[in-house]
Amino acid sequence: METQLLTGLALFAFVSSITPGPNNLMLMASGANYGLRRTLPHMLGVALGFVLMVVLVGLGLAGLFERFPLAHQVLRVISVIYLLYLAWRIATAAAPDASDPQGRPFSFLQAAAFQWVNPKAWAMALTAVTVYTASREPMELLVVAIVFGAINLPSVGCWALLGQLMQRVLTDAARLRAFNLLMAALLVVSLYPVLLD
Repeated sequence: METQLLTGLALFAFVSSITPGPNNLMLMASGANYGLRRTLPHMLGVALGFVLMVVLVGLGLAGLFERFPLAHQVLRVISVIYLLYLAWRIATAAAPDASDPQGRPFSFLQAAAFQWVNPKAWAMALTAVTVYTASREPMELLVVAIVFGAINLPSVGCWALLGQLMQRVLTDAARLRAFNLLMAALLVVSLYPVLLD
C-alpha cells in the first residue's frame, strides 16, 4: 500500500475511532461505572470484533446487502431496537456496589457481537474496505484490518479511561444516575443519522 494511502487510512481510522458513537459512549459509561480494569474485555471486544468485521466485509459480506436489500432493512431495525435497549440499560443501571445482578460490564463476546448491530461500525467498515482496498487483494485487506486494530484499541481505551476519571466527580448515586441518563440520551441521539437514512 502506498504511503499516502496508508496515511489517509490511518487518519480515517483515528478520526472514526476516536469520535463519539455507540461504542465510545458505552465504554465511557462502563469506565465510569466499573473502572478501566473491568471494562478491558469490553474494549478488546470492540477492537477485535471490529477488525473481524472489516475482514469479513472485505471478503464480500457487504455484497449480501446488494443481493438482498431486505437484509439491510432488517439489520437496521434490529440495530435501532438493540441500541434503544442498551440506552435503557445504561439509564437504569445501579451503582456498581449495589446488589444489582445485571450490574456488570459488557463481556468480550458481547462487545464483539455488538459491532454487527452498530450502525457506525458498519459505516466505518464499508468505507474502509471501499476506499482503501482498491484491488481487494487479501494483503490490502490485512493492512486495513491491522491499521484499524492498532488505532481503534487505544482510541476506545481513551473513552473508557475518561469514564474512569469521571468517577472522581460521580461520587454519589445522584450524580452517577444523572451521568448514566446523559449517556443513555446521547446513545439514543447517535441513532439520528440511521433514522434519517
